[in-house]
Amino acid sequence: MNEQIITQANNLPPISLEEMSGIKLMNRTDTKYVATISQLLAFLQAVEGKYYIQEIDGVRLASYHTTYFDTENNEMYVMHHNGKLVREKIRVRTYEDTKITFLEVKNKNNHKRTNKKRIEVQAVDSLVREQERVIPFLGKHAWYTLDEIRPVIENRFNRITLVNFAKTERLTIDFNLRFHNLLTDDVRKLEYVAIIELKRDGNVPSPSLDIFRQLRIKRSGFSKYCIGCALTNKNLKRNNFKERLNLVNKLENIQKSNII
Repeated sequence: MNEQIITQANNLPPISLEEMSGIKLMNRTDTKYVATISQLLAFLQAVEGKYYIQEIDGVRLASYHTTYFDTENNEMYVMHHNGKLVREKIRVRTYEDTKITFLEVKNKNNHKRTNKKRIEVQAVDSLVREQERVIPFLGKHAWYTLDEIRPVIENRFNRITLVNFAKTERLTIDFNLRFHNLLTDDVRKLEYVAIIELKRDGNVPSPSLDIFRQLRIKRSGFSKYCIGCALTNKNLKRNNFKERLNLVNKLENIQKSNII
């Protein structure tokens, strides 16, 4: 299926990272949708003539590696699971094509707006060595100190980034999701689903919304951190994630049966 995704992605006009600099949307609303790979292919075909695709040094399918941190009692996971609107995620993300790594703090407020702050670091295992920079950064932007958090789970995935012609929104499409729990050593792959995230300031018109409806792509909250943890750690509460976990399993089975 990757070859088909690449072929479809190559039909879209490119936009460079420099051209996208004015639409970072660091303070934004996020809406997520979960699709099968077949629905993703249809979506990419439907957005032709409406969206650019981000291209960096000829690469349109970017590779990401992310490590999420949490407290000893998994406070960030539990807050999300329990439906707290005000919550936080702390992660280290490496953009594998450019070899650039950031420590990122994502805070969501009670208006469902996300604010992200980040600083460049050497690597996920270098935070202690770089603590002269890391500690003040966390002290300013995070609820937790470096001593209070630990690496919990890592994931890898491919991402396509789209920008509408009006340059008022971004769409990120994540697929080939692989999770490795650093506490349980459990591994889980989601090979047949894609997570599409619509990122925009406020409720500006979006050409993708009609396409989602036409293709019956379902809106669904999906935290890669929380869903990855729920899939790979049986000791965690997951009752409030059951609907999302069941949706993922259903879409995976639908796509597998179509392939077979």
